[in-house]
Amino acid sequence: MHEADRDRTAWFATLRQDLAYSDKNWYVAFFLSMYLGWCGADRFYLGSGLLGMLKFFTLGGLGMWWLIDLILLIIAPVRDGERKRLRKPWGKQQ
Repeated sequence: MHEADRDRTAWFATLRQDLAYSDKNWYVAFFLSMYLGWCGADRFYLGSGLLGMLKFFTLGGLGMWWLIDLILLIIAPVRDGERKRLRKPWGKQQ
């Protein structure tokens, strides 16, 4: 196998990994963010323990970080701790 073929194969593997969807449930992440987001439960669930701790000790960034995370869950693609995207229950999945 030529070096260019190996590079292309590695590139496609990285691309597939980036496009993979998480096994985490969007509904669980949303409701954790809504009700327990001020203490970082949503970040812990998604596998971002460090951000969960920061969110916990700042009480959700005094409410601002909590609100931003809640809005991002609705309008933006959210990734888990393994950088896999959460599958939203509506719309076209890209």
